[in-house]
Amino acid sequence: MRHAYTTTIETPRLILRRFEITDAADMFYNWASDSAVTRYLSWSPHVNPEESAGLLQRWVAEYEKPENYHWGIVPKEGRRVFGSIGVVNMSEHDLRCEVGYCIGRALWGRGLTTEALMAAIWYLFEYTDFNRIQARHDVRNIGSGRVMQKAGMTCEGTLRQHSLNRSDGTMADMNICAILRSEYEARI
Repeated sequence: MRHAYTTTIETPRLILRRFEITDAADMFYNWASDSAVTRYLSWSPHVNPEESAGLLQRWVAEYEKPENYHWGIVPKEGRRVFGSIGVVNMSEHDLRCEVGYCIGRALWGRGLTTEALMAAIWYLFEYTDFNRIQARHDVRNIGSGRVMQKAGMTCEGTLRQHSLNRSDGTMADMNICAILRSEYEARI
């Protein structure tokens, strides 16, 4: 399987780049500590900047692997990291990967998450051999579902009681959406 490392991607309004340890404070204050951002995610809000720094240390160490794809979302306006997007799971055997993302609440409703997801889809189809890119969202997180659909993904169904929601301790139903290489190529 062909891999391409995490390299910088530029869109009209964003720069997707590798994280740096120095991004820890921005990560903590801009999204990772915000319970509204993590409400439907599988992880709890960070309790201090050191927790964010510890996570970034692990992510930065993984950049030496060509099969690692994890970007910081940086709006060109402001130039500070305000979110993350990356491959959270993959099967090389099945040429499939799953993308996860989150962005700071201050940037919600501007189409930036869709722009970031479209850029990641482009990169993964253009520079790797993945045939399927998928993503999941808690059925209660309607906004995330819209992001996936606007990025060209098709909602394929609901995985019942699929994931533990850390914020409320419930088992969450998850919608799974995906785009296939053939669908991507038909659009370009």
